[in-house]
Amino acid sequence: MLWLLLVSLLWGLSFGLVKAEFAGLGPATLAAARLVIALPCFLPFLQPAFRRASRASLRLVAIGAVQYGLMYVALFHSFRWLEGHEVALLTVFTPVYVIGAHALLAGRRPPGWFWLAAVLAVAGALWIFQPDTLPRKWPGILFTQLANICFAGGQIAWRQLRLGPHAMRDRDGYALLYLGGVLAALPFALFEQPLQGLAALSTGQWGALLYLGAVASGLGFFLWNAGAARVNPATLAVFNNLKIPVAILLAIAVFGEQADPASLIPGLLVLLGALALAEARWRRGERRGGG
Repeated sequence: MLWLLLVSLLWGLSFGLVKAEFAGLGPATLAAARLVIALPCFLPFLQPAFRRASRASLRLVAIGAVQYGLMYVALFHSFRWLEGHEVALLTVFTPVYVIGAHALLAGRRPPGWFWLAAVLAVAGALWIFQPDTLPRKWPGILFTQLANICFAGGQIAWRQLRLGPHAMRDRDGYALLYLGGVLAALPFALFEQPLQGLAALSTGQWGALLYLGAVASGLGFFLWNAGAARVNPATLAVFNNLKIPVAILLAIAVFGEQADPASLIPGLLVLLGALALAEARWRRGERRGGG
């Protein structure tokens, strides 16, 4: 759980940083670049069993293609219509997709109280958006939800593979997830003249890109999935929303994004209430032995 908390704080900075530093870079190019930087960080840990084509290796590549590659392409497209803090808020739907993916892949019906918490969380996020701005922001909202679905499905697929019958440490084949992400994002990036876009980056932007690739994507994704394999699906779902208040505060305080407190504060309170409900009900179920 500590790893999930650490990554939530780490990712809180990324939303504003992407919007502030890379608005002129193609979204798929940014996605591919971050994953290309993350990949060599884990190649030294790739074990011989995962250096050849096998069912487990191909599953890791496929999980990475969805959880990292397609997720990033969709997520960075949403920044064309949304501010960084708005993108962060719209990841509030991810717990719904996490539990839905768990129910689909594990064949278990999620508890009704979690769906109640999810509805409250969605209401809190939508409260932030003013009615007159919503129509022009729908493309960004839809791209964000596509990214959420990819990320949620990847987490659960990794968790099931990691906890499966075959012994595997977190780092043994993890480089293959980044390889899958690169393979999924690169075809989209080729339509954006990626070399020209990257060549136009300043020294400061390259520094930010290296941070996003090696730390936020490389270390962050690894610690997140390692933590996901060590907690129950409900706790994992709750932690998917912990980064939201952090990202909003950083986007406003550090990157100077504008947000209306009249809509922001009530929405955040509803969101935090939903998270508290989900965590309290899960702990109560654990004490009763029914979780």
